[in-house]
Amino acid sequence: QVQLVESGGGLVQPGGSLRLSCAASGLSLDYYAVGWIRQAPGKEREGVSCISSSDGSTAYADSVKGRFTISRDDAKNTAYLEMNSLKPEDTAVYYCAAASRPGGYVCYEGLTEFDYWGQGTQVTVSS
Repeated sequence: QVQLVESGGGLVQPGGSLRLSCAASGLSLDYYAVGWIRQAPGKEREGVSCISSSDGSTAYADSVKGRFTISRDDAKNTAYLEMNSLKPEDTAVYYCAAASRPGGYVCYEGLTEFDYWGQGTQVTVSS
């Protein structure tokens, strides 16, 4: 059974930082592209960032470029999202997701099409 479990969310002041983790079981993340997608109340789902399986290339939404960094540690079967200079508009539930296709799953900005999803972790940016 495939499971993606997010952790690291919480309440942070504007300008602060958080590091989200996505621990995978039931699959080997090194064969999967991993994405972080967020959804704020009353808003559409937004693809925040993605890291490809084939070459490790990354993609970011314009709203987070220069502030967020996605990474993966395949030995730990875990992916991460480092979030710096957080803003109130970053408040949302953040989901980790994974997908695999023959030949590799290529990430692009705003990608939200994934096969497996975690339950999400709440990030609240407020003073």
